[in-house]
Amino acid sequence: MSDFKIITDSTSDLTQEMADELDVAVIPMNFTIGADSFLDYPDERDIPSHEFYTRIAAGEPSTTNQIGLAVFQDAFEPFLKDGTDVLYLGFSSGLSGTYNNSVLAARDLAEKYPERKVLTVDTLAASLGEGLLVWHAVQKKRAGATVGEVKDWVEQNRNRMHHWFTVDDLNHLKRGGRISGASALVGTMLGIKPVMHFDDEGHIILVDKIRGRKQSLDDLVGHMEKTAEKPEEQMIFISHSDSPQGAEYVEERVREKFGVTRFRTAPIGPVIGAHTGTGTVALFYLGRDREFEQKKQ
Repeated sequence: MSDFKIITDSTSDLTQEMADELDVAVIPMNFTIGADSFLDYPDERDIPSHEFYTRIAAGEPSTTNQIGLAVFQDAFEPFLKDGTDVLYLGFSSGLSGTYNNSVLAARDLAEKYPERKVLTVDTLAASLGEGLLVWHAVQKKRAGATVGEVKDWVEQNRNRMHHWFTVDDLNHLKRGGRISGASALVGTMLGIKPVMHFDDEGHIILVDKIRGRKQSLDDLVGHMEKTAEKPEEQMIFISHSDSPQGAEYVEERVREKFGVTRFRTAPIGPVIGAHTGTGTVALFYLGRDREFEQKKQ
């Protein structure tokens, strides 16, 4: 059986420790804040996440760039040269054109290395939702699944990956064009906190408008209660943008309600954080197909 390497990108928000533990390669995505340009490395070597969010909170604009074709080729080819197949699990195509570049790179390299497999999967996920799919893929690989079997499992289960998240700063959503200025003003005055999810095409959708920060965090757990499958047996991921207290609160609620014992918590990296702002808390787990939530809208 041929060996294979699982590769993802930094929008998966895996920390360096998590990436090392899983033995996966992470391709950093480029972003800017103010006049400065950085790469989003898992070890935060270019800029610590807390510094990034401090600058975001001060009003500095941040933009992100897709991973280019050449970057994907440079990331994939060393493994192919060494006789190792590649499986790339990428950022949702519903949010970025990055995945399309990975497909083009894989096609070109497959012609150059016809004896190797270069497979890509659009996870239709982001942040630790993408990261949790990577985690599951690694567990399948360690259990003896082939590269094709792991690819198939991710494609068959990606719409079971639930992303429930709330943001604390409506003005940041306004700057990103997600909501109108009037909605941001009224929502801020009323203490409204939106709760969002992903649809089956990997787009962000607004599900609830909750009054109050604590209530919005409780709402994340409430959705988990409705949709999770055997949560007590799962690995649960939680991410946050400079809000460790919010993440800790959600973990405690999930632990108490479902008896979950396995958690991983990590900061939301700058690429995702550029679009969510500070104070975001997100909860990820496997549950019923996400179409269930779409039909409720």
